[in-house]
Amino acid sequence: MKLRLVIAVTIAVMLAIPALATGTLTEIGAVGFGVGATSATGATGKTGSSGKSKTGSSSKTGSSSKTGSSSKTGSSSKTGSSSKTGASGSTGTTGTTGTTGGSTVGATVTGPLASCPSAPCEVLSETTGMQVKVGTTDSPLTIPRNGTIVAWTIRLSLPTTSQIAFFDHNEGGPAEAGIAIIKQTKGLTYQLVAQSPLIQLQPYFGETAQFPLTNTIPVQKGERVALTVPTWAPALAIKLGNTTSWRASRPAKTCTSATEASTETAQTTAGSAVEYSCLYQTARLLYTATLVSTP
Repeated sequence: MKLRLVIAVTIAVMLAIPALATGTLTEIGAVGFGVGATSATGATGKTGSSGKSKTGSSSKTGSSSKTGSSSKTGSSSKTGSSSKTGASGSTGTTGTTGTTGGSTVGATVTGPLASCPSAPCEVLSETTGMQVKVGTTDSPLTIPRNGTIVAWTIRLSLPTTSQIAFFDHNEGGPAEAGIAIIKQTKGLTYQLVAQSPLIQLQPYFGETAQFPLTNTIPVQKGERVALTVPTWAPALAIKLGNTTSWRASRPAKTCTSATEASTETAQTTAGSAVEYSCLYQTARLLYTATLVSTP
């Protein structure tokens, strides 16, 4: 699969806010993600309407992901499907480094690729997901210091026309996603602190897309960045081994239920507290967030 970086204005956002101009730029969740970028300017991603999310072809998995074949996910701690990950994409060329506020981008796209269009096609659907482990790194989407989220990035596969039609029909509408800032209150319960607008994803299928936030999000050390998908999003890499796992905002004992995977559980109500009881191993949600930590 060939991935193309969609450029967005993160440095410009920093310069527009004096308090951020002297901050430190950190890509939250980038461990093993495979995208290295310097300053960037370019087109701003469009904001989509609210919606819901689901997966692949005519069959479904029991996890928050869904599948295009008849395979099923395993227990609440593993995705039991036997689907294979998509073939590794070619490494993109490295661009030149831009000056501050400039218009060039350095980017190398490697790392895991999202499932689809291979069969089964598994996607994230109708939930809010939080990556909790990548290799030896625990809680890779935890905010390391106080600051401001100015942009977020998502890596998307390129489903076939029939797969897109299936998911649009069965998963509540066109693919869309946004980020959520959540904080742990007790055990596996997390409160929704803030969220970004939802983005319509289909124009960016087959790409790694970065979206700047017109209204940046202040965050505190220890909060986490989650990915909210009210409909569906082809941003799930599978078959990555037991050292990679994520949690969904779903109640206990529903984690492998195909019905639950088709039930809206995305955490979208400000201030709400939801249990992230479903743990899915061997899979990764392909998203990151750009943090500017303030002095």
